[in-house]
Amino acid sequence: MSTVQSLSKSPLSGNHWNELASKVLRAEDISRSDAVHILESSDEELLDLLAATFRVRRHFFGTTVQLFFLMNAKSGLCPEDCSYCSQSKISEAEIPRYNFLSEPQLLEGARMAAERNSKTYCIVISARGPSERELEAVCRIVPKIKAQFNLNICACLGLLTPQQAQRLAAAGVDKVNHNLNTSRRHYANICSTHTYDERVGTLEACRDAGLALCSGGIIGMGETHEDLVDMAMDLRSMHVESIPVNFLNSIDGTPLQGTSQLNPRDCLRALCMMRFVNPSSELRIAGGREIHLRSMQALGFYAANSIFIGDYLTTKGQLPEEDYSMIRDLGFTLSTGLESGEPPTIAGLTPLEK
Repeated sequence: MSTVQSLSKSPLSGNHWNELASKVLRAEDISRSDAVHILESSDEELLDLLAATFRVRRHFFGTTVQLFFLMNAKSGLCPEDCSYCSQSKISEAEIPRYNFLSEPQLLEGARMAAERNSKTYCIVISARGPSERELEAVCRIVPKIKAQFNLNICACLGLLTPQQAQRLAAAGVDKVNHNLNTSRRHYANICSTHTYDERVGTLEACRDAGLALCSGGIIGMGETHEDLVDMAMDLRSMHVESIPVNFLNSIDGTPLQGTSQLNPRDCLRALCMMRFVNPSSELRIAGGREIHLRSMQALGFYAANSIFIGDYLTTKGQLPEEDYSMIRDLGFTLSTGLESGEPPTIAGLTPLEK
């Protein structure tokens, strides 16, 4: 990620960012140049930027935090060549490799999700797309999970056809995760075995099937500020309900090992930009937050309203107790109840937010 600072001779005042927040709260989209400007803002402006971003976050989500729990239901063995991924066919990373988990294992994962106060259980497989056996296994287990646990189900199964998306919806899956990962322009630089348009096609198929959309990206893969903004605006155009923002964990054995040079301030600016561009979307601080936000993780909640609790797909996460403590120390609370699948509306603003 570029760390170019603002071209202005002096930092903008907090009034500028507040005016931008007020624009968003009037249901006006910010421009591409506004979004780039957020990413290029100076360190001196960061606290003012976070305060303005929090106005938007607070309007739609208050001070609640939504927890998600990941289960890597099939690890490694992927035929795709995504350069960031430890599970790809070109990765030499030392990771667990196993086929699709059994029903008892997936039910145990659901129990862990519920015990950790997660409201969404994410079933993820490493694949170009699900085999018939894998798709049938997901469709079979979802009703059993929902019968035992008060959980939403998010499925991340790779590229999907319209028929596969319809089967997932019929089985009770609430949303599908399929990340854009980066911009259309930059996509060929990180993967050659499928295209950006194929990813968009999967999201469109899921939307047509009545599934909520979860899609985001990875920051730190050599993209420009403009690439990040293009991705954010593509997500906005598709009205994505849930946006995970990952920060590249450049794992040894992957083509991108040792390349990530993010700092916590850049990560916070990226979260702020994503909130301004997608004000009513659930915004999740995802993989790599512990590594790149470090001691500034808590500040991320002034833009984002969600995190993964526990481990990621092939890397360890922060201890749940540390996440709970961080949320409590902010004076924030865990979100209660299941997601509706409907994004909050921007109508009915209170006078304070105008």
